[in-house]
Amino acid sequence: MNILITGAFGFVGTNLAKSIKSELTAQLIALDIFQPKNHAYDEFIFWDDLNKKKNVEFDAIIHLAGKAHDVKNTTDEAAYFEINVELTKQIFEYFIQSNTSKFIFFSSVKAVADELNGNHLDESEIPNPKTPYGKSKLAAENFLCSQELPKSKKLYILRPCMIHGPGNKGNLNLLYKQVASGIPWPLGSYDNERSFTSIDNLAFVINSLLEKDIKPGIYQIADDEVLSTNRLIELIAKSKGRKAHIWNINKKIIYSLAKLGDTIHLPINTERLKKLTDSYVVSNEKLKKALRIDKMPMQAEQGITKTISSF
Repeated sequence: MNILITGAFGFVGTNLAKSIKSELTAQLIALDIFQPKNHAYDEFIFWDDLNKKKNVEFDAIIHLAGKAHDVKNTTDEAAYFEINVELTKQIFEYFIQSNTSKFIFFSSVKAVADELNGNHLDESEIPNPKTPYGKSKLAAENFLCSQELPKSKKLYILRPCMIHGPGNKGNLNLLYKQVASGIPWPLGSYDNERSFTSIDNLAFVINSLLEKDIKPGIYQIADDEVLSTNRLIELIAKSKGRKAHIWNINKKIIYSLAKLGDTIHLPINTERLKKLTDSYVVSNEKLKKALRIDKMPMQAEQGITKTISSF
């Protein structure tokens, strides 16, 4: 099996390559803008050299390359569309002209909604992203879905929620640093529920799509169980061999401080408070039905603990 992976040396691509190599007999070709000294790929090519591979037969293309969400909101909106949409068009055109049978595109739940309207998010939700990142991912999805495919080709659009695992440098890592420093968590009175995607479950999904005859379509990816922020802090503290310091401050006091923060730039403001305390539950039922499984192989707490231990 020959597999081309774009954005190969990012967090997801690095972990995915190791998993594919351990589970399947495959030749992995990395397509990226740089090459690290050590990696699990068999070959590396730059984007400018892609057309030189026109005569190479790939079984699948996994398109990971893209511009991630900028939490500081310093990126120009056009930059998201230039990378997340135009780059997708480029690699998809290569897919159409090649003999490759499967195209796996990594989108995001943020292409659908930044916050929940109901109890959970599923694939029937009408997309209405608010951020440039989400809008660009949805635009890429819409482009892919508008293309006519030969019967011999299959398109998979995957929408994972927050992915974590060894090498993760996102919000979970920041939370780990706060707990590890001994700073108390002041938002214990909020008991939210959030979905996560462990890199192990993500790799299981990709290996299944590569190896089996799965119905093409749009699928959300998430662990089966949800976790509260309070529970995350408890798991982090446990990994450090200490007790979690969680303060249950009255919500009215917290909100008043957040409102004040909107004016005088405190560490907490109403927007950040909402992001830290909102629930975001993602359904994976459609995916599990397509894969013909009852549950994901990695439990949420098990996956989080594995990630934490790598920090």
